[in-house]
Amino acid sequence: MAEYYSGLSIDNTMTFQVALVIGFLAVIAAAAGILFQMSKWGYGSAGYGKGGQGGSIVAFLKLFLSQTFDKKHEQGVLTTLVMDILIQRRILKRSVLRWVMHITIFWGWIMLFLFSMGIFVVELLSKAGIYHAEVHPLVENFPLIVTLNSVFGYVLLFGVLIAIARRLFIKEVREGNTFYDTFLIWGLFVIVITGFISEGIRYAGTEHATALTDFWSLGISNAASPPAALFHVVISLLFCVAMIPFTKYIHIIATPLSILAKGGGE
Repeated sequence: MAEYYSGLSIDNTMTFQVALVIGFLAVIAAAAGILFQMSKWGYGSAGYGKGGQGGSIVAFLKLFLSQTFDKKHEQGVLTTLVMDILIQRRILKRSVLRWVMHITIFWGWIMLFLFSMGIFVVELLSKAGIYHAEVHPLVENFPLIVTLNSVFGYVLLFGVLIAIARRLFIKEVREGNTFYDTFLIWGLFVIVITGFISEGIRYAGTEHATALTDFWSLGISNAASPPAALFHVVISLLFCVAMIPFTKYIHIIATPLSILAKGGGE
């Protein structure tokens, strides 16, 4: 599929290999940022900013594991993981609308990330000659994954639209909104929309085109598919991967860890 990602530059040198490099750089940036955050968390809530003991990834892991498996917690780790993180019951008790927003964004993002990693691995195997298919490997052998990828794309879009609507129409949310919050949510909206558009353009005029893909193609020719796809890939890697440790989106990682350490509960 290297040729699919070519075409952004005038001389067609922007290939799958370039996208691969960008992907690795994004992952490295995200990993470095997460490790840096963990080193800060190693101080604990009382020690951060005071120096002294702690301040390392090892210290954080020891602190996290000791608190997570503390026998004083009223419920087990598995219950906390399922009820408080995967189902997010505490948010549900506060507000159904907020819960729907959080759960759709959470599961939409998580599943799209997992599917993207799966596609990435299949592409690497295909390029290495370990796995080969006449057409796109996932389209030929795993159509359910492609379908679920689209489904969770709409799940994520639904959650993002709720977040935007809350900021526009609910007074207390609108008054507490900042430019930073607006940038993050609209950035996520752009990424989701460009994903649907690039997929629509990809199938435009082909035998795989459907009413939905025709809608999202915006009437743009299939010839524009490579740059549209690469644009979506690059901004997704930068915004949804590389930037996570350096923005409020770090709560995707920090909040579950905090809930586990505290033993969850209602």
